[in-house]
Amino acid sequence: MSAVILGVHAARKAFGGLVAVNDVSFEVRQGELLGLIGPNGSGKTTMLNLISGALKPTTGEIALEGERISGLSAHRIARKGVARTFQLVRVLPSMSAAQNVMAGAVFGRRRLWGEAALHLSHELLERVGLKGRGDMPVGAMTYIDQKRVELARALASDPRVLLLDEWLAGLNPSELKIGIALIEQVNREGRTIIMVEHVMDAIRSLCGRCVVMSSGVKIAEGGVDETLSNPEVIRAYLGDDDA
Repeated sequence: MSAVILGVHAARKAFGGLVAVNDVSFEVRQGELLGLIGPNGSGKTTMLNLISGALKPTTGEIALEGERISGLSAHRIARKGVARTFQLVRVLPSMSAAQNVMAGAVFGRRRLWGEAALHLSHELLERVGLKGRGDMPVGAMTYIDQKRVELARALASDPRVLLLDEWLAGLNPSELKIGIALIEQVNREGRTIIMVEHVMDAIRSLCGRCVVMSSGVKIAEGGVDETLSNPEVIRAYLGDDDA
């Protein structure tokens, strides 16, 4: 069994009286593709924010390869090897696709500059389906292509752990197939991924294991099929009448 690369230990995040993440613990192993799922408002994105350093936990600890990262700034956590995409795509619209991806290479774990960063950006743009479009301003691209740029930028940092926050949302059926295949390929290359996703077909086909949150609490964890058939999980998604 592969080693634990990320450990979340009793993580809690309170905003005044609202507890968005309530003493949640789980581990992710090297090379794993873990699904983090749950109904809207369950605390999934807040959990990604805690891991990536966008937010600091109120209590609890998050460790990357045994080293505590909770409490560090987001840019320091990125340097240590955590990259992410966002639920609402975040790109640098006045810059080209290649320049956006180069930003990941410059500020991530690899710290590439100049020609090396440019070469990597074109290589990754081709990989996500944007070959030959490196000079195009990101602001002129479709939403779907901006998401591809954002994924390429995250990969450019050579992350130990890649966080995908609903990266497949908004894709049409043919794009969804391409997106699932791309994530599968990235994982097959050895990249550890945590994906927040509402597309259950993607969770079933991609993830070996999932963690389920509801109202800030972890309510289930385990293999995908057994977890999705758990009555408490069904109740969280559908309500008591359907459980």
